Amino acid sequence: MFKRGSEESACACAMGSKEETGGAGEASLDGLPSALVATVMTKLDIASICSLASTSSALRSCARHILSFLPSFNLLDTAPSGDLLRPLLPPNPYLTTLKLDCSRLDDSAIAFLLKPSLHDLSLHNCADFSGRLLSEIGTRCKDLRSLYLGSVAEKRGRAIHISDLEELLSGCSHLEELILMFDVSLFLRHNFARVWASASEKLASLEIGYISSVTVTELLSPNLGSHMPSNPVQPSILPSIQKLCLNVDYITDAMIGTISKGLIFLTHLDLQDAPLIEPRITFDLTNAGLQQINQLGRLKHLSLVRSQEFLITYFRRVNDQALLLMADKCANMESICLGGFCRVTDTGFKTILHSCSRLYKLKVTHGTHLTDLVFHDISATSLTLTHVSLRRCNLLTNHAVLSLALNKELKILDLRDCRSLGDEALQAIGTLSMLKILLLDGSDITDAGLLYLRPSVISSLYALSLRGCKRLTDKCITALFNGCCVLELRELDLSNLPNLSDNGVLLLAKSRIPFFELRMRQCPLVGDTAVMALASMLIDEAKHGSSLRLLDLYNCGGITALAFRWLKKPYFPRLKWLGVTGNVNRDMVDALARSRPFLHVACHGEELGADPYDTSDGLYTHDYDDVDEFEQWLLEADIDSDYEEMGDAENNDEMVV
Repeated sequence: MFKRGSEESACACAMGSKEETGGAGEASLDGLPSALVATVMTKLDIASICSLASTSSALRSCARHILSFLPSFNLLDTAPSGDLLRPLLPPNPYLTTLKLDCSRLDDSAIAFLLKPSLHDLSLHNCADFSGRLLSEIGTRCKDLRSLYLGSVAEKRGRAIHISDLEELLSGCSHLEELILMFDVSLFLRHNFARVWASASEKLASLEIGYISSVTVTELLSPNLGSHMPSNPVQPSILPSIQKLCLNVDYITDAMIGTISKGLIFLTHLDLQDAPLIEPRITFDLTNAGLQQINQLGRLKHLSLVRSQEFLITYFRRVNDQALLLMADKCANMESICLGGFCRVTDTGFKTILHSCSRLYKLKVTHGTHLTDLVFHDISATSLTLTHVSLRRCNLLTNHAVLSLALNKELKILDLRDCRSLGDEALQAIGTLSMLKILLLDGSDITDAGLLYLRPSVISSLYALSLRGCKRLTDKCITALFNGCCVLELRELDLSNLPNLSDNGVLLLAKSRIPFFELRMRQCPLVGDTAVMALASMLIDEAKHGSSLRLLDLYNCGGITALAFRWLKKPYFPRLKWLGVTGNVNRDMVDALARSRPFLHVACHGEELGADPYDTSDGLYTHDYDDVDEFEQWLLEADIDSDYEEMGDAENNDEMVV
């Protein structure tokens, strides 16, 4: 058995301090040629290497050796502490790629994280780090080509100074891709542009989590710095940028004009704003601003989205005229995303479709005037659409889907909140044999209509969302999966279905589909029986136990303390995200979270994970790893005491929904 006690001993278990049991199996492993073992293990992910390390002394010795020259280290599915991570990152001059979830790390981890050999560094959830992380990257990682930093210094008491950013940019002189997923508006505006003058001339891709439009305009303004003769910023600042993705306060004409004039090699422009108040004309996008986009005709990907996160608002100063004039320069466009253009009608959208012969991805959200007429003659174009998203386009009917379904190469079809779609639309979708993602939230489909997906579509789907389709019942499970063979489906959303019950989930468990994600939030008839069925399901004759990585049961009406017993180890061994309601029996939720610290327990109604359908430029897939055993070794030290706490909490028989 594993040695239990401190966190350090848990880490030792992960690297193979398991007591030897001997036997013929181990002897045969020890007898394998070391070169063969090493070759096989270098092809595995980190979690699998650690899993193998526990099975024999030969593999354990090989794992220790491999971690000293492994070129890539990816551990995004698990958030280890510094004590657990340090032995897995020994001195390694060959390590070029490092990707980590840093939720449990802080500045004390900098010393063993940042290797001079790194070319690709991705550090997610860095809220507990200070700005020192940026400056140390600039000092220690001179050869970086790609850098991702998420949520740096978001925890109270942490701070980033402009000097930290300056050291990062000046030190990493070979950067080609930089992604700063945090609020850079905290930096001093009058120094911000000066600092960026020292950025790598090779920088081709820049993404920023939040920045003000005024700062963007000042940064890219050709005459910026004329009042600073000692260190002027030249018009060639960021001269090689080809991809620019920004979240800003307002998308404005001034910002669009500056980007279009200053970044002459731009091929990918992605801008999203989220106004706090209705913008005035000087802080808004108008027809004049939209016409400045793509003056040189080089853009291939354009995304302009007004988010309604804080305020129901639209681009009210843009109409068809702007799109008609912009279409003249759109011949090379391959991907267009327009969100919140409430005054653009069928005329404007249709012009885009007929002008962009290379278009393969079309995304329109909140298209309040978009109707079926946009697509009725799409067969007359040379378009080969593979990605179509028409979310919250409420005027669309089945006829639009009939026209879209003529694109037989469609892989992603997002029709969320198009509430007039029914079974006739499903009949057309049923002919799309290459479809991988289908999102039908809030539509008027029935159980019988889902039968249209059985012959050609269900076998190819990877993700299916039926959230809020109120007419669906338990029979929808039979309609979709009864008699089906091996399926690719890994993500299923059955949330907000008032007629889905435990019986439907039992049918789902009997289907033996190895789901990675299952969302059933706001289902009042789903309860403990559903949880027990999922925990006990058989994937096939050789695999026992749930394959779920994500399970959302928030506000399900029948969940009680009994269900929490089935959410403990060893049930759901691969679970990483769990959604429940925690305000009724908080002790049970807290005890579960402590017993499985690598399980993210969300109990306030928040959506689990990011929205992959809105952020992915290509086909959305996960690179899932079987990390359940690895997690178990990391947790051995803490399991006993927390299970005792859960046992005490189970004495509370209050309902947890």
